Amino acid sequence: MIEPRHLVVRERELVLPGWPASLDGLRVGLVGDLHVGAPPMDRARTRRVLDRLAAQEADLLLFLGDLVDTKSLFRSEPSLAHLSEDLRVLRAPLGAYAVLGNHDHWFGARRVRDCLERAEVPVLSNESRRVSFRDAAFDLVGVDDAFTGHADLLRSLEGSVGPRLVATHTADLFVDVPDDVSLTVAAHTHGGQVRLPIVGALFVPSRFGTRFVRGHYVEGGRHLWVTSGVGNSMVPVRFGVPPELVVLTLRSATRP
Repeated sequence: MIEPRHLVVRERELVLPGWPASLDGLRVGLVGDLHVGAPPMDRARTRRVLDRLAAQEADLLLFLGDLVDTKSLFRSEPSLAHLSEDLRVLRAPLGAYAVLGNHDHWFGARRVRDCLERAEVPVLSNESRRVSFRDAAFDLVGVDDAFTGHADLLRSLEGSVGPRLVATHTADLFVDVPDDVSLTVAAHTHGGQVRLPIVGALFVPSRFGTRFVRGHYVEGGRHLWVTSGVGNSMVPVRFGVPPELVVLTLRSATRP
């Protein structure tokens, strides 16, 4: 009852290969897996989470999927009109962007996309967007949900140029991300949602098990961050994995 309501903010600095000195210091706020409609994510709780994310004053905000819930015990139908109104608090100098998750597709991708876009949060579905920061720019690549078979990584990267930041819901596609992508960010796992001492995470919805369960991973020089998200899936329980917002400060290995 306590931990699902104990929201924490994790701030980390990542030194990334291929991230230019001109983009050094970019702050990216991450939120995933709100699961609005599943306890305890009623409207008041959702608004408190969004207000706290906005208060971090990140340069760029990324919503990493599963805005709504479709399968949890004791869930209620969320009001998309209210949700659009509440999401308007997500303002950042470089904007707020979203990708869809598996629950969003099960709920109705068009409905969720409309909800986000009414709040002026564009949804990137297997496409990229050029984003300017100071006197430099990078490509933000949004990949649709791999868990439900909607991801198309090659199409997403087509036409984009470096430096590149990939946002997606499910971290499983990280193994196919090319070496010249500076960072991939994902959600979906809930960090296992229940992590017991010694045993660890009881269940991780990934074909790689606990390989990408939460936090920072580096494989072959490629970087991945997986947030354990905010809401709950299936049951209103968290243990050893408090809900989180993440703020990443991206550093260049070549900065002075």
